[in-house]
Amino acid sequence: MGDVKMAKQAPILFLEEWLKTNSGANSVGTFSDRDSSSFSSSSSSARAIIQAWAELRNSLQHQSFQSHHLQSLKTLVNSKSSLHVADPQAKILISILSSPNISISYEAYPLSLRLLYIWVRKSSRPSSFLIDSAVNVVSQLFSSQFNAKKSSTLFSESVLLLGALSSVSDVSENSKRICLDWICELLEKEHKLMSSSSSNLIPNVLAGIGYALFSSDNAHFVRISVSLLEIWGNEEGLLGNVSNGLMILHLMDWVFSGLIKFHSVGKMELFSREILGSSNRNFVSFAIFMAAAGVLKSATKPVSAGNMMETVYKLRNYAEEKIDAVAKTLIYKIQNFSYLDADPENHLLLQCMSLALARIGPVSSKPSLFLCLASAFLTEIFPLERFYKLVFESSHDLHEVKDHLGSALFKEAGSITSVFCNLYVAVDEEKKNIVERLIWKYCYDIYAAHRQVALVLRGGENELLSDLEKIAESAFLMVVFFALAVTKHRLNLNLTRENQMDISVKILVSFSCMEYFRRMRLPEYMDTIRGAIVSVQENESACISFVESMPSYADLTNQQGFSCFQKTEYTWSEDEVQTARILFYLRVIPTCIERVPPPVFRNLMAPTTFLYMGHPNVKVARASHAIFVAFISSGKDPNQEERVALKEQLVFYYMQRSLQGYPGITPFDGMATGVAALVRHLPAGSPSIFYCIHSLVEKANSLCSEVLTHEADLWKNWQGESEPCKKILELLLRLISLVDIQVLPNLMKLLAQLIIQLPKDGKDMVLNDLYSQVAESDDVTRKPTLVSWLQSLSYLTSQVSIRTATSMMKNGETLNPPTEPLLNARL
Repeated sequence: MGDVKMAKQAPILFLEEWLKTNSGANSVGTFSDRDSSSFSSSSSSARAIIQAWAELRNSLQHQSFQSHHLQSLKTLVNSKSSLHVADPQAKILISILSSPNISISYEAYPLSLRLLYIWVRKSSRPSSFLIDSAVNVVSQLFSSQFNAKKSSTLFSESVLLLGALSSVSDVSENSKRICLDWICELLEKEHKLMSSSSSNLIPNVLAGIGYALFSSDNAHFVRISVSLLEIWGNEEGLLGNVSNGLMILHLMDWVFSGLIKFHSVGKMELFSREILGSSNRNFVSFAIFMAAAGVLKSATKPVSAGNMMETVYKLRNYAEEKIDAVAKTLIYKIQNFSYLDADPENHLLLQCMSLALARIGPVSSKPSLFLCLASAFLTEIFPLERFYKLVFESSHDLHEVKDHLGSALFKEAGSITSVFCNLYVAVDEEKKNIVERLIWKYCYDIYAAHRQVALVLRGGENELLSDLEKIAESAFLMVVFFALAVTKHRLNLNLTRENQMDISVKILVSFSCMEYFRRMRLPEYMDTIRGAIVSVQENESACISFVESMPSYADLTNQQGFSCFQKTEYTWSEDEVQTARILFYLRVIPTCIERVPPPVFRNLMAPTTFLYMGHPNVKVARASHAIFVAFISSGKDPNQEERVALKEQLVFYYMQRSLQGYPGITPFDGMATGVAALVRHLPAGSPSIFYCIHSLVEKANSLCSEVLTHEADLWKNWQGESEPCKKILELLLRLISLVDIQVLPNLMKLLAQLIIQLPKDGKDMVLNDLYSQVAESDDVTRKPTLVSWLQSLSYLTSQVSIRTATSMMKNGETLNPPTEPLLNARL
């Protein structure tokens, strides 16, 4: 009696539709195969439904079945969502099917069976007499005419109806046995009919199996379960794919949730022993894995205490052992975890494993599952290397990439990542090391390949490139959360300092490779970087290792490997993927610059820093200036003579590179920060500081001379073309309070020469700024000198203005600056 109650209390009306919804399969219910035409799923009007039943009654009365009667069946089936088939209508259908005088077409059989199925599932208490009659009609159909009429549609509708009939509460034991016998017969001997059928029919078969498993006795339960696991994959079996795998999972969850609810201990023990505990080699791998996963999902739900709890506990253990066994077998087959051309069955199993683990809830940590998920990420969930290979082979197939973006596997990548990280925490060190190496290598491989793909597709296949980058963006998120788990559980006292530093460097290098795909501010991203940097900045060898991982200057500017993909010459500044990676280094290295030895900075870091100072992206150029500032500001120990010497050497090229791109490429704020840093941190009286000041004055002189002939208004508000000159002058004025006392006289002299040449409005504005700056200064050492210098400068500018006006009135001559001896005499 327990089985009878289960079927009627199951809340799902049409199990096949529920399976489609949970698997992401197409839920449009169409009848189409080689023997029947396709029908739309739109509902018919009430008038059309009434007329259809009237036509079928006429068919029965006149013992004749014509084409318009077939159309009536189609009309009714296409209205299944709103259609209610009562006992009288069911009697019409049964009578037509059983009449020896009516010859109906092949297409009419599956349609009639579907209407009877609707009757069974929607009727609260169908007539037991009609149920037995329906069973007899179907049995006669199979016994005498099935071979002549058989098709994939008829097969699927037969299994569906037989399963539903067997689960009716009032069905006789004899009728139930007949239904179950025929289901076993069809699954064992006729399942090859589904080998080339539409995937829309498979949910019907699985739903019929589900109904039957609910209501069957022990013998039929085992036979049907075995058939469920054997009918897939080969040339004569049902199509194996992810959608069908998910339907198996949810089917078994539905079945066993009911068995647990109604305390069907016998069936649970039987399934554990005969199915999960079996080593039957005919079981298809993805099917048995998903079946075990479905059982495990149902077994994780709360149960009442007592004997049932022990039974469910054993069932869960059997399911976990089977899942682990399948995963171990797969690991043995794929071995290197990153295959590209392996058996399609292995691809399918990895995909099913990933989705199953994401859907079944908590599972005991198994190293085999962890390794399988790692392989799945690299080859199935984010199969970028395979897609890149297609691009390189000029197989720009948008559909395959788009299909992947729309797949359940890709959409559930976040949930799979969560399971993956949880498994990582529990596995041993050896497995952690294996997977870490795989993920870090994957990051570099994606970086190297995407650089080339971006250069190949940019400007052409923009849609394909955008789709590939969507996949890579999700891969970046997976790497971030995985790296965060590594940081939390590996960078602790249980690991040697050497190993901690090695892991930290690899995390940072991997992040640099994936930086181009970062599209959002992510707290987990920053937390991981902070955790890794703490380990790196404490050790010089770790810092060196990180810096050495950065692409060399030669690699950045000369990409010989790209020539076969490009029609134009490679331009380093247009390589956005590479630029993003370098920007990551430019932002991170300043945090550990104190530990970077001068030779390493000179040979590896300086060339890249100066190269990217000329990058057209302001953000990148500014970061290059920041790393120069960090190095100049580093090394507070006065005995570090080698570091100081390198700083002084680099200033010369820094000023050349910065001023060469100003205005235009060089961001002024970056350059100003660099100048202020070198003035503060180089030794007093350093020749580099003198060179810096001379360079700035020359640049200011050049910029100001370009606008001397412009209207005076430009010098009143310091806007437009005069703005770059104004900024340089302001920087020079700021240096008055920053340079050491040995350099100050030279700065004052050069500034005076520059100011004297400015138009009157320019002189007035600069002098006003100087007056304010000197007045606010509390530097008792240099203030007296500055006051005297400013008074002399003010006098000189007034004298120059008088002479200029007189000269221009008499001779019409232009301004000639005062000679250097005159300035020296006054200042």
